[in-house]
Amino acid sequence: MSNSDQFESRSCFSPNYRGAGVLLSVTSLPSLYGIGDFGPAARNWIDRLQEAGQSWWQFLPLGPTGYGNSPYQPLSSFALNWLLISPDDLVADGLLQQADLSGIVFSESVVDLDAVRSFKQRLLETVWLHFHERATSELKQAYQNFCDHEKAWLDDYALFQVLKDKHQGACYLEWPTELVRRNSDALAQARQEQANEIDQVQLSQFLVFQQLKRLKEYAHGKGVRFIGDLPFFVSPDSSDVWVNPELFLLDDDLRPRFVAGVPPDYFSAQGQFWGNPVYNWEALGETGYRWCIDRFRALLDHVDLIRLDHFRGFAAAWHIPNGAPNAQAGQWEPGPGRKFFSAAQNELGVLPLIAEDLGIITPDVNALRDEFHLPGMRVLQFAFDGNPDNPYLPQNYDSNTVVFTGTHDNNTTRGWYESLSKDERKNVCETLQLPAINSREIAAVLMNLAWSSVAALAMAPLQDILNLQANARMNTPGRAGGNWRWRCTTEMLETPTFTWLRELTANLNRLPVV
Repeated sequence: MSNSDQFESRSCFSPNYRGAGVLLSVTSLPSLYGIGDFGPAARNWIDRLQEAGQSWWQFLPLGPTGYGNSPYQPLSSFALNWLLISPDDLVADGLLQQADLSGIVFSESVVDLDAVRSFKQRLLETVWLHFHERATSELKQAYQNFCDHEKAWLDDYALFQVLKDKHQGACYLEWPTELVRRNSDALAQARQEQANEIDQVQLSQFLVFQQLKRLKEYAHGKGVRFIGDLPFFVSPDSSDVWVNPELFLLDDDLRPRFVAGVPPDYFSAQGQFWGNPVYNWEALGETGYRWCIDRFRALLDHVDLIRLDHFRGFAAAWHIPNGAPNAQAGQWEPGPGRKFFSAAQNELGVLPLIAEDLGIITPDVNALRDEFHLPGMRVLQFAFDGNPDNPYLPQNYDSNTVVFTGTHDNNTTRGWYESLSKDERKNVCETLQLPAINSREIAAVLMNLAWSSVAALAMAPLQDILNLQANARMNTPGRAGGNWRWRCTTEMLETPTFTWLRELTANLNRLPVV
């Protein structure tokens, strides 16, 4: 069985599988329109991955972002981020004219979400106004089919987004009480009064779904597969909570009784206060975990594998009383464990999941991961504490592992190394049995370490492949602003580094098998 064929049935990594890939947020792709999208730059990126011998593209969550613009705080578990719609492809489909795209110059180095949102909102209003005269009959029928097929979440999400816009972005708990509590008469009146705006949201979702579907087909034609990312929790201000309050531990005012976070760890000495509502696993279990499994199924329509964020939450999650001064006030509460994964396996077959088993991991988390044969994650930046039993050291891996030089939450590898003390750098060199490592070489050293390991899959962020410094970091956990903005340029993707990446991948037996 070839490296690509074995994933057609969404099977787990075979014992002999060796692949490689790159982590890059879609938003970080180059484009003329202020943010990466599913258009020509994404196809060019897939071409670059194929040329470099890479089998996988992993990106960050694709949902519409809300407060803080974090992809891990989406407004819906089922909708896609309409900002990822490609204006160029709308022109190619005859839904816009080239002149519609002129007049604004965006930054090439960072995402300016306010400017992008204003620009693309104007474009999509133009598409909607002219859709019925410009769209082919096939496209109009496809739109109707989409609305019918996705009705279970689409109608509520579209209304949620329209009401949120009408209330100047306010959290839904600040809306009129009859809307907060989903009074049927109030909802019917809102749907009637805002029918055009709702249709615009639904059309935007159709367009972004269509573009991602075509991009996935293009990638498969090039031998590249997608790894998606599913946040464990949902945003407190989301259509998920608004529509399904019974699935979360809320008080009588529909506010979270407890919020999510983690105790002190590698990223934060005070712990992290995420603020997400926590699940009512008893209520979810009574439904056979239907809503959670539907989340899996929805993402698997777009990707080939899912990185299951905060996997340890299925064993136990950190519950912080709402209103507590910090994350240290929380305590561990059990999750659904094997009952959930047994139900998911019955529905989906072999589970196409990667367990993000980072942070404070206890034996029950490892046991749950191993019972369902899920590959775990290892991050090389965590490997150098001087302990030979450190689980992030390659000699301690088994093959059912995905190894990363770093993730979106880490500094770039070069930035990480440059931030270390002299003694810490010395420890890295001694662990790797090298006399010295220049900061300009460390990313390549760790990539070679990852690619040469027994891990089934080796991954690196594009920032590490390009040997970029700390200013290219994607996210700093615990920092409220300035995250999720980094972008690469077209010139960065034309460097000889990708020739070196292919040579590395070939030499260490990770090229796709054709």
